[in-house]
Amino acid sequence: MADQTNQANTASGTWDTPFWPEGVARNVTNYHYPVFKLLDDSAAAYPNQVFTIFNGAKKTFSQVKETADRIACFLAKKGIKKGDKVAIVLPNLPHFPEIFFGIMKAGAIAVNCNPIYTPTELKYQLADSTAKMVFCMDHPTFYPNVVKAAIDTDVETIVACNIKSYLPKLQGFLGGLLGKIPKADHHEPGHIMFDDMVARSKPEPPDIDIDPVNDTAVMLYTGGTTGIPKGAELVHINFTYQVVAIMEYLRLSHDQNKPLEKAYYGGYHCFLGILPWYHSFGISVAMLCAAGSGSRLVCIPDPRTGKPPFTDVLKAVQKYRPTLMPAVPTIFVAFANHSKLDEYDLSSLMGCFSGGAPMPPDVCRQFEEKTGAVIFEGYGLTETAPVLSANPTNREIRKIGSVGFPLPDTDIKILDLDDPTKELPRGEDGEVAACGPQVMKGYWNRPDADAEFFVTIDGKRYFLTGDIGHIDEDGYILITDRKKDMVLVGGFNVYPRDVEDILYTHPKVELCAVIGVANKHRDETVKAVIKLKKGQTATQEEFMAFCKENMAGYKRPRIIEFKDDLPVSNIGKVLRRELRDAHSD
Repeated sequence: MADQTNQANTASGTWDTPFWPEGVARNVTNYHYPVFKLLDDSAAAYPNQVFTIFNGAKKTFSQVKETADRIACFLAKKGIKKGDKVAIVLPNLPHFPEIFFGIMKAGAIAVNCNPIYTPTELKYQLADSTAKMVFCMDHPTFYPNVVKAAIDTDVETIVACNIKSYLPKLQGFLGGLLGKIPKADHHEPGHIMFDDMVARSKPEPPDIDIDPVNDTAVMLYTGGTTGIPKGAELVHINFTYQVVAIMEYLRLSHDQNKPLEKAYYGGYHCFLGILPWYHSFGISVAMLCAAGSGSRLVCIPDPRTGKPPFTDVLKAVQKYRPTLMPAVPTIFVAFANHSKLDEYDLSSLMGCFSGGAPMPPDVCRQFEEKTGAVIFEGYGLTETAPVLSANPTNREIRKIGSVGFPLPDTDIKILDLDDPTKELPRGEDGEVAACGPQVMKGYWNRPDADAEFFVTIDGKRYFLTGDIGHIDEDGYILITDRKKDMVLVGGFNVYPRDVEDILYTHPKVELCAVIGVANKHRDETVKAVIKLKKGQTATQEEFMAFCKENMAGYKRPRIIEFKDDLPVSNIGKVLRRELRDAHSD
């Protein structure tokens, strides 16, 4: 497994383009420290500044740090040592940052798990990671699922987190009185309540020697779309670099009369925590960027709540006035098409990060027209903590449909699909490979996977992303598609995103996905699955005609299916694999 010091210094730090955003450094420094220093530094600089906001209740940076210190003390007393795994099975609750930083302070490794996973799915991650402790929500479903999942694993301790103490006092009192605060029907003997644990622990974290370049901080399991889920081992500098690089790259106009400048620190900004923090996008671009910049962080456990769905998050935007919102395209779609959007004031939003899936250009335009915010699309993977590249935040040089330029100190190459040691010239599609301080150490206990997904070029270690793309004449990176999603039609390669981008220009389309399905000729047929906007109706013939008018013959969907909903992952990616599995001739 390659030394992270070598990896951190492999990127050239330059990118040949005349459109590099003005004032943004090509190289960044000062990120070689443990992740918890992001919290500690902000607590020292802005002790009384609000950090987390949940249902109106607020915690300052000094309060969050103190709780994290108490958790670290508790972990040490329970025998958790450096390198041990501690699982977090929580939605975006205010407990999450406290637990996350507490684990870091104890020298342990956080294993972030999706709280809505079934016991079988959770058991795999708990067993594979060898987690010794789990923090989960005190909830009638989440808690018993964790209890079942922990059977026959290395888990020795389960800590249940109830939200009552994190609500405003009156709300917590009334909720408890009326039985509206979620909690498990019963707790197993020996299990620990979070509030009791914090109260009984001292804010005295153990003295642990952390090597931020080589010590694993977080283990995140990949989605498993190409096989059994793998644990990506991410070291401390993977995340601290992300915060420094993102905040360097980010340029905003803090006032209509001001030019673009670096984002302000110390409480000016507010991040909307709409993305799950068990995913690298939500961790880095929301939770950790907020912590590192001394900004507020609004905890949104489930953005889909409300009638109609997503109404509650619109209310939160109006109430808490967030300035920055990392999200995935399906969330932007939901906002842009929300029937009550005009009833809410979203003018506080300055910048919106988009990632996790390709952003259809028409959706970007719709959202910006309705909110006034600027969307800058980025690109990355779980294995890269996650951001590799991003569009400039300057509207004049941003190129919609691209993912911009590599972050400082990041190098991206386009490699031949058949020979991953051969770099392709600009304009040619190939596999995207990345090298930089954000690239993971490797896969947990999977040297076979490391050998498959890493390649050495000129002495530098590049991660093979599995994505197909190219670099255009201006230096912008364009992601064409996933290798596995490419559709072969009569010898021609059809990239689903190309077809989807055209379908999104149809005024009736809210969400769509394109897949390849087998046919009798032993190649594939293009199929489009479409969710129409509310109140719209359409026929297959109508869309066949639209496709004939707007795309080449081999790209046109020969099968069109309308659905009320499309399957999406927990971070909002449309799951093409599920659509392929569900297809019937």
